[in-house]
Amino acid sequence: MKRVKNKEKALIIQDNKFYTPRRPYFKSGKENDRAKRIEWEHVMPAHNFGKHLPCWNKGGRKACRKDNTFRVMESDMHNLVPSIGEVNGDRSNYRFASYYPKIGQYGNCKFEVNFKTKRAYPKKEIRGDIARIYFYMSDRYNIRLSKQERRVMEVWNKQDPVDNWERIKNKRVLKLQGDINKFIK
Repeated sequence: MKRVKNKEKALIIQDNKFYTPRRPYFKSGKENDRAKRIEWEHVMPAHNFGKHLPCWNKGGRKACRKDNTFRVMESDMHNLVPSIGEVNGDRSNYRFASYYPKIGQYGNCKFEVNFKTKRAYPKKEIRGDIARIYFYMSDRYNIRLSKQERRVMEVWNKQDPVDNWERIKNKRVLKLQGDINKFIK
C-alpha cells in the first residue's frame, strides 16, 4: 500500500513477464502512477448505464453522483473487477470487440485497446465473465444492449463457460451486497 493524494492505493509489483506499461512515463517526464496500481474497473462502463438516467444529460457522471439509482449501479460489486490502472484508463468507456488481442501493447498482458476504433479486446479466458456481467447489469437495471452487443455477449457466454472463480465471487457478493448474478450457475 502507498499513500497517493492522502489515500491508500494498492500497488502492483512490476513483473515484465506479465505486464509492461504502455506508457511508463508521460511526455513531461512524470511517472505514470496508474501503471503501478490496481483499480476497480466497471466491466460495463459507467457511461453505458449512466446514459439511461436523466441526471446524465445534466452533466454526465459528475451530475449523477447525487442520483441514488446511479450510485447503486456504480457500486454494484458484480460489475467491478480489479484492473491495472493504466489498462482501466486506456479502456475508458470503449466497447468490447471480438478480435483476439495482439500481445505487445501491455507486454505479455492479453488485452488490447484500439484508440482509433474505440474498442477493447479482452483475452478469451474472461470473455464469458464479461458477458455474464453485461447480462446481469442489463437485467438488473433494465439497460438495453444493442443487437450487436447482445450477439457478441451470447457467443462469449457459450465459448467461455462459468468457472470456479465466478462462482466464488458470486457467493461473496451475495454475502456483502445481498444479491447474486443469476447468469452464473
